[in-house]
Amino acid sequence: MNYLNDLNESQKEAVINADGPSLIIAGAGSGKTRVLTYRIVHLLNRGIPARKILALTFTNKAAKEMKERITRIVSPETSRHLWMGTFHSIFAKILRMESEKLGYKPSFTIYDTADSRSLIRSIIKEMSLDDSIYKPNVIGSRISAAKNNLVTAAMYSADASMQDYDRSSRMPLLSDVYRSYSARCFKANAMDFDDLLLNTNILFRDFPATLTSYQERFSYILVDEYQDTNYSQYLIVKKLAALHHNICVVGDDAQSIYSFRGARIENILEFRNDYSEYQLFKLEQNYRSTQTIVNAANTIISNNEGQIRKNVFSENETGEKIQVFQSMTDTEEGFNVASDIFDKKFALQLNWSDFAILYRTNAQSRIFEETLRKKNIPYKIYGGLSFYERKEIKDILSYFRMVINPEDEEALKRSINYPRRGIGDTTIQKIFELAQTLNTSAWVILQEAQRHQEHFNSGTAKKLSGFVAVINGLRLNADTTDAFLKAKEISLASGIMRELREGKSPEEISRYENLEELLNAIKVFTEAAETNGEPSTLEAYMANVALLTDQDTETAEDKNKITLMTMHSAKGLEFKHVYIVGMEDTLFPSPMSSGSARELEEERRLFYVAVTRAEKQATLSYALNRYKWGNLERCSPSRFLREIDQKYLDYPQTGGKPFNESKKPLNKPTLLREEPRPYIKEERLVKIGKQTVSPDTPFSGTDPSLFSVGDSVQHERFGDGKILSIEGMPPNTTATVVFDKEGSKKLLLRFAKLKKI
Repeated sequence: MNYLNDLNESQKEAVINADGPSLIIAGAGSGKTRVLTYRIVHLLNRGIPARKILALTFTNKAAKEMKERITRIVSPETSRHLWMGTFHSIFAKILRMESEKLGYKPSFTIYDTADSRSLIRSIIKEMSLDDSIYKPNVIGSRISAAKNNLVTAAMYSADASMQDYDRSSRMPLLSDVYRSYSARCFKANAMDFDDLLLNTNILFRDFPATLTSYQERFSYILVDEYQDTNYSQYLIVKKLAALHHNICVVGDDAQSIYSFRGARIENILEFRNDYSEYQLFKLEQNYRSTQTIVNAANTIISNNEGQIRKNVFSENETGEKIQVFQSMTDTEEGFNVASDIFDKKFALQLNWSDFAILYRTNAQSRIFEETLRKKNIPYKIYGGLSFYERKEIKDILSYFRMVINPEDEEALKRSINYPRRGIGDTTIQKIFELAQTLNTSAWVILQEAQRHQEHFNSGTAKKLSGFVAVINGLRLNADTTDAFLKAKEISLASGIMRELREGKSPEEISRYENLEELLNAIKVFTEAAETNGEPSTLEAYMANVALLTDQDTETAEDKNKITLMTMHSAKGLEFKHVYIVGMEDTLFPSPMSSGSARELEEERRLFYVAVTRAEKQATLSYALNRYKWGNLERCSPSRFLREIDQKYLDYPQTGGKPFNESKKPLNKPTLLREEPRPYIKEERLVKIGKQTVSPDTPFSGTDPSLFSVGDSVQHERFGDGKILSIEGMPPNTTATVVFDKEGSKKLLLRFAKLKKI
C-alpha cells in the first residue's frame, strides 16, 4: 500500500524528513499516532533495520496500537524486531541485560507502588518512628521525586538543603529511611519503577562503553508525548541520541498537564536549544472536533505566554456552540447535566458511551454518581474507584455502621485501629478467635476485655476499652440527632478528620476533599429529609447509601456507560459529547495554582485538553452555590469562562444570552423536570406564576418564584395547606405553610415537594 496517500501535506513532510533532529508539534486530534507510525514504516522501507529503531511511548496501549498498524503495512517478522514500548519496559529490558554491572541479577524484581509502600512502612516500624509524622505515602512521594531528579540516597543524605527541608517537615530522619529503603531493595534484588530510570542513568554514566554500544545500536529514536517526560527520561534520551542526532520527538506543549508527576514542559519548549539544527513540523489540522470546538479551544490556549504558537484548525462541520449551564447549587448541577444527557441520548439516538463528564477533583464525582443512579443511567468511573468505594469513605462509613450496629464485625475490623490506636493485627485476631470460642460477638469481647487477662495484658485491654468508649460515646443520641451533626461529630471524635487534614501530599489532600464531599452529601440529605418530613438520622442516611452503592450484576452492556473521570485522566481520549463541570474559581483553576503564573498556565492547558476531548459538542457547567463542609457557600464562575470568545458560547437556559444580560429565570424547566422522558406526550397546560406547566406535574423541588403568600398548596406527605410567609433569598428561600392536618411547617422550597392548587 502507498501509506503516504493517507497523509495531508504537513503529515507527509513530518514522515519523509526522517533524518536529523525533528520536533513535531501535534495539535489535539491531528493524527500524531499515524505520523509516528508511518515515519517508522518509512524508515523501514528505506532499508533501516528494525532493530536499530527505538520508539518510546508512555502507555502500553499506544505502543501496541502503533505496532499493530506497522505490522499491517510491513511483515510481522520485520516489526517484531523494533525496540518499541514504554520508557519503563524498554529500560527494564536494557537493565536485565546489563544488570550485573550494577550489582543486580538479571532476574531482579520490579516493585509496584504497593510493594514500595509496604517496605517503607516496615522500615518506619523497625526504626520506631511515628507513622503519623513519617507517613509512607509522603515518604514514598519524596523518594520518588528525588530519584526522578537523579538524587540517590547517598546524595540525598549529603545535601544540606534537603536535610533542612526534612527538619522543617518534622521528618529529620527521612534520609535514613531513604538509605535503608534503597539498601533493602538492593538486598532483595529489586527495583521500583523509579529505579528503572535512575539505574539506567547510572549505567550510562558509570559505564561509557555500554552507553556507546546503545548509541551505536539505535540509529533512530522516536519519542511520543515528549511534553510529559521528566528530567530522568529527558537525560536518557539525550544521551542515546548524542551520536547520530536522529531523534524525533512528538508532542504538544498545549497539552502538558503532568508537572505534579515531574513532567517538564521545558523539555519540549527548549528542544531547539539541545539540537540547533532541528526541523520543526506542525500538525495543525484537527480531525476530531467541530470547527466551533477547535476555534474555542484556540481562544483558551492563546492566553498562555509559554507556548509554541500554532494555528489549529478543523475542516469538519461548523457544529453547535459550546453550551454553558448555570445552576443554583452543586446538587442542581448534577441534575441539570444528567437531564441534558438523557435528553440528547434519546433525541439523537446515541449510546451512553458517547458521553463523558469531566471534573477537576475526584471528590466531585459523588453528586453525578448519585444523580445518574437515581435516573437509572449507567456510568463508570475511569481511572479511579467509585466515590463510596474509596478507602477514606469506607473508613468513615465503618464508624457510621458501628454507631448504628456495633455487632457489625466487618465494620469493627476496619475501624478498630484506624486512626491508629496501637491495636495490632495479633490482638484483633485474638478478639475474633475468643469470640468464636465463647460463641459470642467480637463487640461483647471488647466490652469485657478487662476480664480476659489471660489473653490481653493491661495495656492492650486499656486500648480496647478506649475504643469501646469512643463508639459508645458516639452512639449517644444517634437515634435523635440529625445525620449531618452526628456524622461531623464522628469525623472529629474518631480522629479521621485530623488524620486527613494533616496530610500534605496530593493523595492525602484528595482524601480530605473526599471527606468534605461526603459531609456535603449528608447535609443535603438531612435538609431534604427534614423538609419532606422524613427521618433524617444517620441510620436513615446509611439505608440510603446502601441503595446507592448496591452494584448491579455485570452484563455485556457494561461497556455502554457514561464515563466519569478527572480532566487529567481524559488526556488521549475522545467522546462525542463532553460535560466539563465545576467551572468555578474555587475549583478550576485549582486554588493551589492561583499564586503562580506557571501553575495557572498549566491549569489553562488542562482546560484546553478537556475541551478538545469533545467531537460534536462540549458543555461547560458551574454552580452559584456549593457546599463546603456542610455550609452552602457562594461561588464565582471560573475565569476560564471569560477567556473564551463569547461568539462560540451558547446559554440555552436564557435563550442564548449570557446570564448577566437576561432577566429570565436561571433555570429552564426542561433542565429541571423530575424525570426526563425520551418523548413528548400531549398535556393539558395551565399558567402558574411566570411558567406554563401541567396540572399533572409530579411533586418536585420548586422555583420559589412560583409561589406567593396566601397560595393554597399540596404536599405529598403533609396534604393541603396555605402559605403564611416566604423568607430568604435563593437558594435558601423558605416558606411557612399551615397544613390542614399537620399544622405549621417551615419548608426549604428547593427541596419541598409542593404543588399549587
